[in-house]
Amino acid sequence: MRVALVYPPTCDPTAPYLALPTLTGFLRANGVEVLPVDANVEAFDALLDPTALGQLRDRLELRLAELDGKRALSHSDQLEYASLVRSRADAHAVPDGIAQAKATFRDEVAFHDPEAYGCAVATVEAALRVVSATHYPLHLDFTAYRTPFGLTTMEEVELASRPGADPFDDYVMQTLIPRLREAKVDVVGLSVCFPGQLQPAYAFALKIKRELPGVHVTCGGPGITQMLIRLAGKRLARALGPFDSACVFEGEHTLLALVRALEEKRPLRECANVVVRDKLMGARWLAGHGMEDLKALPPPDFDGLPLATYFAPHLVIPYDPTRGCYWGKCTFCHYGLAEVGTAAYREREVRAIAGHLRELSEKYKTRYFYFSQDSVAPKTLIKLSQAIIDAGLDIRWATDLKPEKYLTKERAETLRRAGAVACALGVESGSDRVLKLIDKGAPLAVVSSVVDHLSEAGIAAEAMCFTDFPTESGEEALETLDFLGDRREKIAVYIVGEFGLTHGSLVAQTPSKFGIRETWELEGDHLGLGLFFAASAPWKTDVERAKVNEELEELSKGWALRTYPWAGAVSTAHTILYYERGGSNVFRDLATRDDRSQIFSASGIAPGPTNVSVQPLKVPLRFDARAASRAEARDGAIWATLVNDQRRVGRAPYDELAAQQPNLLPRRQAQLPRRNESDAARATSLPGAKSSKPRGRRPSHASNATRT
Repeated sequence: MRVALVYPPTCDPTAPYLALPTLTGFLRANGVEVLPVDANVEAFDALLDPTALGQLRDRLELRLAELDGKRALSHSDQLEYASLVRSRADAHAVPDGIAQAKATFRDEVAFHDPEAYGCAVATVEAALRVVSATHYPLHLDFTAYRTPFGLTTMEEVELASRPGADPFDDYVMQTLIPRLREAKVDVVGLSVCFPGQLQPAYAFALKIKRELPGVHVTCGGPGITQMLIRLAGKRLARALGPFDSACVFEGEHTLLALVRALEEKRPLRECANVVVRDKLMGARWLAGHGMEDLKALPPPDFDGLPLATYFAPHLVIPYDPTRGCYWGKCTFCHYGLAEVGTAAYREREVRAIAGHLRELSEKYKTRYFYFSQDSVAPKTLIKLSQAIIDAGLDIRWATDLKPEKYLTKERAETLRRAGAVACALGVESGSDRVLKLIDKGAPLAVVSSVVDHLSEAGIAAEAMCFTDFPTESGEEALETLDFLGDRREKIAVYIVGEFGLTHGSLVAQTPSKFGIRETWELEGDHLGLGLFFAASAPWKTDVERAKVNEELEELSKGWALRTYPWAGAVSTAHTILYYERGGSNVFRDLATRDDRSQIFSASGIAPGPTNVSVQPLKVPLRFDARAASRAEARDGAIWATLVNDQRRVGRAPYDELAAQQPNLLPRRQAQLPRRNESDAARATSLPGAKSSKPRGRRPSHASNATRT
């Protein structure tokens, strides 16, 4: 059997992800021929191209002219119109700047020039806005791929997979499928690790099955596992969609068993953890052991991946010294391949880890690593560091770490001598009461001492925090910001996210213990990806929330922060490389530069490419784009009604509410005096749309960001 393993968009294109290399190494060790395809970086490299972006510029102008020629714009038209106008200047600028932007990321000198780097980031971000606008209503970046109704039903999945709606269609049809056909593969496995990969994976599978009907198409990974294990019967069968099967939980032995069964023409229903269709039940899977013996697994194998294509000047290799979380108690967390919480903790042997790191460093000619796991035990990390020192390995690495009292000043120094440049710490909150609710296991005094020890050793201490954990008050949210501000000289970078309820978290299992009155899914959400909740009592007032946002904006001025996956974000390849060159203080130092405003904005993204001028438009637009953009607030009210009041999702209920929103008339017509209450005049009035903010989160198909 020839097996192709495909990693679909949308993910970080700056470094390979661990899923394909671990499966590739295991299958090859067992005699299986593997073709690994990092379709994420390949597809983005093709999409972020002068010719491709030039075509999108022309497409934007054609669609904008079509909308601008209408007698009036409906609610949906206004949303699209505002998006197109907002991205119009970007669309004309990025085709001339995108090649230089990608070259900057791959060039050692330009990459470390803050101004050149900032311009490259701004250009790529602008290009992604253009891709989104020209595939309305898509929002696409390196963490998310979402549309209003995407992933609610398989019909919506298929609609979003059409050539005009799918920005990766050309790559799949012109590059990926011909490669699979030429390689004569028998099995294609798509690795779905994050929610942002779900729709692209379904689209890939639909097209592969259509063009290569004899190929067995399967899928696996945390993103697909967490969805499928909550479904059963006909609902599970629908969720399989175009896939012939799915592998749930950890995939090494499961995928190998599937391949062997296909070779020997045995029923797949005999394979543990393989989801297959069933005539009576719809779909089913035979439960089996879902966790691998990490000590028995080979190292990841990166051979065959496009290692020179990643958007970085040096290859940063992910490696898994451990799997699962040694703590495994945090009540907010549902991460990885587990039904609830996190997977059980396992380790490789320390001597084997050191050997693997040496082999990988020599084979792929890099000294940069990211130890990719849920959370490594500090004692094991110290043992590994000593093994690295004893072996004389000259490497640089970063990892995620739970703050523990065990991490003394002397042990932090051991980490530094072993090549540690950064440790991302699960700080979570600056309130001891909230930390107890989270069951973090370490009071603030311990967290603070670990930050001090790492910083004093020259290791970047990155803080991962979030607000709005159930029952957190406004004052407690501000305590988190105070914690960061008080350690301004010790914390290298930070992130402050917002709590989101996930199905497999302990909070979702026992919501009443956390001040949550009820939770619900939406009618019409066939895949069950959205989970919503109502608090027993308000946790914060609107004034308190505004105060938190204001303080967070002020706090950010002390660091040159950026969004994932750029330098200045937590746990990214680019950030690691910047630490290695500029030291652990590099992002605080950049924040003090006189030209900071030209490199970083408060949000961490420059306003747009600065090296391309856009010619003024000769023909003014007939509609007021600012007036069209007001439809976005009304759209938020529609979703609040659907989620909180009607508790359903779908085109029909959405269209019913959208039809009640005002049309937008052209500028001149809108300014004409109204002599009577005609239909056109009524169209310019604003009906009593709800102005209250949504009380719950929007559906995961509308907002599928994950905390990484």
